[in-house]
Amino acid sequence: MKYDIETLMRKHGNEVLRTAYSYVKDKFTAEDIFQEVFIKVYKNLENFRDESDIKTWIIRITINTAKDYLKSAYSRKVVPMMEFKEDQLVSDNDFEEIENRDRDEQVKKTVMSLPEQYREVLLCVYYHDMSVADTAKSLGIAEGTVKSRLSRARDMMKNKLEGRL
Repeated sequence: MKYDIETLMRKHGNEVLRTAYSYVKDKFTAEDIFQEVFIKVYKNLENFRDESDIKTWIIRITINTAKDYLKSAYSRKVVPMMEFKEDQLVSDNDFEEIENRDRDEQVKKTVMSLPEQYREVLLCVYYHDMSVADTAKSLGIAEGTVKSRLSRARDMMKNKLEGRL
């Protein structure tokens, strides 16, 4: 199957950016990783063998690129200048909206506080709507491992969130 890089960027770009941000916690660094990912995709598109979904392949490249950045000496020396800001609230009087955002923020913080192996599985399955099989291919682990990590991650989330929401 022939893929167009521009179409791939439009279709999967937001997920690449969100995945990168979930690792590096800096909007500008995530944008740099986004660019690097799609340069890698473009250079290696002819080598893609259609053995998995193209989305799975792109997310795997994103995860590896983000991990490589975090391992680099540069990332340990550079301090982000700005924090990524969430969308502003629609209305100060909308208490239900405020409550939902607070709950969602607590869930996000809890997910991000999980050990990497559990966080990755949760993000792939729930955030990227990937199947267990695609998650296993994307992360380079067995399907059974995905299932057990997913179960453990759910238990950890339940224990951490109990009483907080």
